[in-house]
Amino acid sequence: MLGNWHEGIAQITLPTPFAVGDVHAYLIKGDALTLVDAGALTNEAWDVMQKYFSELGITLHDIDQIVLTHHHPDHVGLVEKFPQTTPILAHPAADRWLYRTKEFTDFHREIFAEWFTEFGVPEEFSFYLDQLMSPLNYSCQRKLDIPLTDGMTLPLENDWVILETPGHATSHISLYREKDQTLIGGDVLLNHISSNPILEPPFNKGRDRHKPLLDYIHTLEDLSDLNPSIVYPGHGDIIKGGVYDLVEKRLKAQEERAFKVWSMLKENEDLSVFEICQKLFPHAYKTQLPLTISETVGQLDYIEAKLQIKD
Repeated sequence: MLGNWHEGIAQITLPTPFAVGDVHAYLIKGDALTLVDAGALTNEAWDVMQKYFSELGITLHDIDQIVLTHHHPDHVGLVEKFPQTTPILAHPAADRWLYRTKEFTDFHREIFAEWFTEFGVPEEFSFYLDQLMSPLNYSCQRKLDIPLTDGMTLPLENDWVILETPGHATSHISLYREKDQTLIGGDVLLNHISSNPILEPPFNKGRDRHKPLLDYIHTLEDLSDLNPSIVYPGHGDIIKGGVYDLVEKRLKAQEERAFKVWSMLKENEDLSVFEICQKLFPHAYKTQLPLTISETVGQLDYIEAKLQIKD
């Protein structure tokens, strides 16, 4: 069996072209049939999704709505394969990523060029600016139909409430069912790895940049208070219990990394963001600069906010 139902939820595991590996989407069967997340836009992933649907006895036309936990391409791409009449639901911050305009893509490159200069990234790495949007080749180009924000009840599914869980993405939401403390969490908490807080352009030109790591820490603290009994994640194993302990592990690791960066700065306060990135990720920075720079900037934001240290 490719998939089966448990408490009205079926997990669908899809291949991706990304280093993270497989991604999970979920079907919720209640008053309606809801698809949560949709995998990357590849023929292989689409074939696998159709096999799951066949095994579960449904077709794409049976899907009443598609909810996206966040805008990253490994979670949204196959939305392209569904009828235009199938409503797309997500946080409002996802809209500019789901239906991209030239104005947005130009702004995206422009702001990262400014940041690269600010962070001390050498000119030899400027080619990354032309690759920033390339992962979105596996995304969709669909407008958001219904915006979802914190505290809303999921349309057509009264058991599920929307929780805003930003950090990994500004658009990140999770779905929570209080009666059995079940969370469908996207990438908010993964069992095997820590989610990357990723830099994104501000919503408007001239606005301060987001501080995704600080958002993510706040989200983890809220998740610890919620302490769901089960988390259906976007990647890796289902988390059955132990959420509080896992969150504490993630927060402790974050604090340890921040103190490591603080020690670097105490030895040499003139280090650029790029130089700190090289020290933190001596190999990965060469092949994953946007991700590693995001992580490095997050450490500096954390030091300033949590440890009350300023330049």
